Amino acid sequence: MKLKGINHIFFDLDHTLWDFDKNSALTFEKIFEIHQLQVKSKDFLSVYEPINLNYWKLYREEKIDKALLRYKRLKDTFDAIEFKVSDEIINQLSEGYITHLTTFNHLFEGTFELLDHLSQNYQLHIITNGFEEAQQRKMDNAQISKYFKTITNSETAGVKKPNPIIFNHALHLAKAQPQESIMIGDNYEADILGAIAVGLDVILFNYHDYNVDDSIKNVKQLLEIKKYL
Repeated sequence: MKLKGINHIFFDLDHTLWDFDKNSALTFEKIFEIHQLQVKSKDFLSVYEPINLNYWKLYREEKIDKALLRYKRLKDTFDAIEFKVSDEIINQLSEGYITHLTTFNHLFEGTFELLDHLSQNYQLHIITNGFEEAQQRKMDNAQISKYFKTITNSETAGVKKPNPIIFNHALHLAKAQPQESIMIGDNYEADILGAIAVGLDVILFNYHDYNVDDSIKNVKQLLEIKKYL
């Protein structure tokens, strides 16, 4: 069923359009090779991914800063797999990760087709909790920047999703009203509940296959969004 009255579509970036998990895995393979660390990236990532998600939750909740997130997610993972590495190397890996992450540009299947379709009838925008210096490079290198009228990130807004301030900041930047806007993202807490709280409609990109309330529109493939918009 096509939604009526929508003029502005706000997308999350990581895990929604930009395939963070795939790009991140390739980045770790590269920086481990650069530093000649005998670590199997598959074994590392199986431990790292839940640790990283937990630190991002703490970061969203303003309980840690960016520097601590970048250090601790690596430090805790190396400790957990009992691989000894110095703080100096951890800091070098942290910097290298940010540098090389944006050189990999895998998008979720259907991204270009969906953006081509939506951009004909809607104004498209980004709201992201990702780091400012990395997010623009991701979009530029993946060749999707041209689709978006505005980009709101948590560093310029001063708060992170699901804080209503970032959504209101994005609406103001886009010259959009909540009732004519919809948020599309993968994170139930940050993207969906955050957007609902300020009056936006929502679609959950539910590739994680979460159990969600029937009242929440959700899709498993990006191109399924075309049935709504």
